[in-house]
Amino acid sequence: MNEFKKYKLILASKSPRRQYLLKELGLDFEVSLKDVDESFPGNLKSYEIPLYLCEKKAAQFDEELTDNTIVIAADTIVWIDNKVLNKPQNYDDALRMLNLLSGRKHEVFTAVCLRSRHKTKSFYVLTSVYFKILSPQEIEYYIKNYNPYDKAGAYGAQEWMGFIAIERIEGSYFNVMGLPLRELYEELCNF
Repeated sequence: MNEFKKYKLILASKSPRRQYLLKELGLDFEVSLKDVDESFPGNLKSYEIPLYLCEKKAAQFDEELTDNTIVIAADTIVWIDNKVLNKPQNYDDALRMLNLLSGRKHEVFTAVCLRSRHKTKSFYVLTSVYFKILSPQEIEYYIKNYNPYDKAGAYGAQEWMGFIAIERIEGSYFNVMGLPLRELYEELCNF
């Protein structure tokens, strides 16, 4: 988009899904990664967690910001039973998460922080996702044949598990993939 040409956009994410989605939005950007401790205070709940983390990620770029630079940082969590499901640590953790999601509704929160030298704007988007009841064989097949370890809640909506498990979604599909595009576009336009 021509109106964004005056800005140097930096995506602070190694997620191939976020990079793909931002490219599909037609934006020119560069990817820059910083090591960020993704721990958060234990008293945070639901949307507060990804908001805290995306702001923490964006703040790592403060020394590099110029007048025409905008950093885009994002974080996604899965929320069920008043608990956060981040990325699984291992096979057993992925198995536990997918069994917990099986046959139930969960919420996906993605928060995005836009940060320039003079301004910061953070927002989050909530999507409700309903899973069918999964068989042990389906869960095992997914974990062994796909990569659940880099995805909140141990699944990708754009992969096999999303294809067979998601009965319906209330809200943004792209939010479940890790970047709420319509909302991001609106916020960039108004930034």
